[in-house]
Amino acid sequence: MRITFLGGGNMASALIGGLIDRDFPRDALQAIDLDAGTCERLASRFGIRTATALDAAALDCDVLVLAVKPQNMREAVAPIAGKLNAQLILSIAAGIRIDSLGRWLGGYHRIVRAMPNTPALIGAGAAGLVADESVSDDERDAASRILAAVGSVAWLTDEGQIDAVTALSGSGPAYVFYFIEALTEAGEAIGLQRETARSLAIDTVLGAAKLAAASEDDAATLRARVTSKGGTTEAALRAMEQDGFKPLIARALAAAEARGRSLGDELGRA
Repeated sequence: MRITFLGGGNMASALIGGLIDRDFPRDALQAIDLDAGTCERLASRFGIRTATALDAAALDCDVLVLAVKPQNMREAVAPIAGKLNAQLILSIAAGIRIDSLGRWLGGYHRIVRAMPNTPALIGAGAAGLVADESVSDDERDAASRILAAVGSVAWLTDEGQIDAVTALSGSGPAYVFYFIEALTEAGEAIGLQRETARSLAIDTVLGAAKLAAASEDDAATLRARVTSKGGTTEAALRAMEQDGFKPLIARALAAAEARGRSLGDELGRA
């Protein structure tokens, strides 16, 4: 499988590095980026072919990964409209729907749309994927292999679910960072040194996530096990419930999902 990345930013770099770490051949990878400095860095770091413009060699691939900014996507793919034959298009650009991308590609719809998240930068990402009906099982497997190089993969049955994935896992790291920020500030407020509070907050979130991942029990059961009747945890959780913690999270995800839908409308115009 030969893979070309259109765009050489952080996510493309993470995917390239993840594939190479899993023994994917370097000579089967290439990256195209308008910035010569980016091309030089990728070539130096990974030993792959790079170029500042799409050329025949770049299109001589099995999978073309679109890793440019959403607002630049239409312009970026214009040079390849009508030049595709059997390549799988894997888009990791937020907000760009399959039908919009297919239209910009001159009616080409062999497309998989993916929504990864930033922990992919350290190989701990989570991505939701959805495919056009024209995509074969082998092509779905190819898309899975690429995204699985930097984390977990979940296939969706409907493209509309991508907005929900964006709200939950795409934006989710920011919620976790916000929670760590809040824990740190609250810990400092009750007497801890800031760096101590920060370290404890990060390690607590990390450890709890690892425990949840390793357990067969759901989060509610795990929560109950550390909540002794009349204890400190129960007092804290009661305060969270009184302030509407779960409804707040539900409203946050609903707002993010709605914004994702509107971005799809805005970016897909014309």
